[in-house]
Amino acid sequence: MKPPTKPIYDNYHAHVYFDQLSLEQATELCQKAGKLFNIKVGRIHQKPVGPHPCWSCQLSFSSQEYEKLIPWLESNRENLNILVHGLTGDDLQDHTEHAAWIGEPQELILSIFGV
Repeated sequence: MKPPTKPIYDNYHAHVYFDQLSLEQATELCQKAGKLFNIKVGRIHQKPVGPHPCWSCQLSFSSQEYEKLIPWLESNRENLNILVHGLTGDDLQDHTEHAAWIGEPQELILSIFGV
């Protein structure tokens, strides 16, 4: 499912997925997003972390940045897959019901939520 054009939640995460071959591309994308949109850029994880099945970097942003950031990510991601989800306080729901994908959906490791 593609992210909606308008924000539904107050705050969001976007998780940019990559591997060894796309590490430089993902790093540049995340750093540029941080500068252009004044959002928080997390660490570049070169291993799976949490429910994420591959290497990732987390972008944290509010609904104020959503309408500009999401189309920019769609246009600039090239072949990277990005999980976008709202932050409601329910991690399982946030990564399933409140989640959408830019690119190809990936199977998350939901067992970390006790599922």
